[in-house]
Amino acid sequence: MEQEEQETPATPRTPKPSSTTYNLVLAIMSKRITWVCLFVIVYAILLSSSWNWLKSILSWYKQQELQGSSASGWPALYASVLLGAVFGFLSMVAALAVAVPATLVIWITVVVMLTFFGKPRRTLVIEGRKITKEIIGFVFKIVLKEGNAVAAVCAILGYFALVRRNCEVD
Repeated sequence: MEQEEQETPATPRTPKPSSTTYNLVLAIMSKRITWVCLFVIVYAILLSSSWNWLKSILSWYKQQELQGSSASGWPALYASVLLGAVFGFLSMVAALAVAVPATLVIWITVVVMLTFFGKPRRTLVIEGRKITKEIIGFVFKIVLKEGNAVAAVCAILGYFALVRRNCEVD
């Protein structure tokens, strides 16, 4: 009897969620198809909003072209910079969508390797935090560089396309 009383407090008590909604959400979120659907929905929203941005930028440029202020070339420059920014943003989001799962696999691999090499738990937590900061910083720098490069290329190509189109109209 005393032995049972001593064993009961020693076991850690984890709160058991009694609601079925928690179990349902947990079951849904653990499926790969759920994450694929979320990924597709987010990209659909991004593409839809960026398509609207692109249409509004081009309609603004057409209005400027009709008003005759396009002779200076500034509206084409503004429109091309905005087009580059939209495409740069989309490329950064796409790169993050690919980089996050790969980064997570790399992080898990490094932490498991540290565990196998006999690091104590406290050291493992400290090293894991350092590694997380380094990986996030590295990924952020790369994604920012790629997004800026795409934005610059799209802005240059957009400028030449808009100026060429303007010259053909005249």
